[in-house]
Amino acid sequence: MDKQFLDVAIIGGGPAGLNAALVLGRARKTVAVIDAGRPRNAVTREVHGFLTRDGISPSDFRRIAKEEISAYPAVSFVTDSAVSIVGTDGWFQIETEQGQTFVSKKILFTVGMKDLPPTIPGLAEVYGKSAFVCPFCDGWELRDQPLVIINKGTTLMHLAPLLSGWTNRFTVCTNGPDELTDAEREEFQRNQVPLFDSPIIQIDSSGGIVREVILEDGTTIPCTGIFFKPDLVTGSDLPQMIGCEITEWGGIVVDQFGKTNIPGVFSAGDAASRMHQAIAAASNGAFAAAVITGELNAVAWGRNK
Repeated sequence: MDKQFLDVAIIGGGPAGLNAALVLGRARKTVAVIDAGRPRNAVTREVHGFLTRDGISPSDFRRIAKEEISAYPAVSFVTDSAVSIVGTDGWFQIETEQGQTFVSKKILFTVGMKDLPPTIPGLAEVYGKSAFVCPFCDGWELRDQPLVIINKGTTLMHLAPLLSGWTNRFTVCTNGPDELTDAEREEFQRNQVPLFDSPIIQIDSSGGIVREVILEDGTTIPCTGIFFKPDLVTGSDLPQMIGCEITEWGGIVVDQFGKTNIPGVFSAGDAASRMHQAIAAASNGAFAAAVITGELNAVAWGRNK
């Protein structure tokens, strides 16, 4: 199969990759957005906190974005997965799962993160319908309702006070040892927040809406929603495979310009930030695209890389 030559290969087609494609297309760069079509937010019904798009479905968000980007013919969309990358700044060769080959001057990873929910019976049935991971994204819809937080340790001490801005009617289930100090437990008592460390044996629901959380010790906790902490992994192993430095939380290390430790390789969005919101990812993608454009134009102008 013939090689396709690009200025920029964008690996990942979420908000970061799409906004980067828009900026690069307007900058007259030849771009391919390589994405398999399995977004992190596929389980959710609505995107929130994105000005002019609040409440839109993830699928409609992507459809409208692609329609707008189609005004710039140098941008193409490839439904595929990148599986290998070799080369150096100015000449990277990308092979895909379906056997396509691209040669690109720059690489932008916008691969996002994947949620790995805890293995609790019944959680899959409510995930994305009444069980969520981010109060900024879904707290408004569950405001003033009786909720359960499934979390423990340091991240629990961040999430609990944060969630209290949407409702003060919540119970904490740590699903095993709480990993808290005595002072932290006293903080929950002072705020009259029930705290249970018995393992969860079942989340009971109807039509995707949680009804109660059932613990191993026989306790049942009625609720209408859940916030939980998933484990996170990058949406692709490819950045690590080609030598990108990885953070302690599993993301890609970048500088303030979106540059990784590999010259010519950039990253933006959820994979390169802990601010996991669609609008933040889109902003990161736009900025990285501007930096990439500057580098490409400087080379064309005759400056060194």
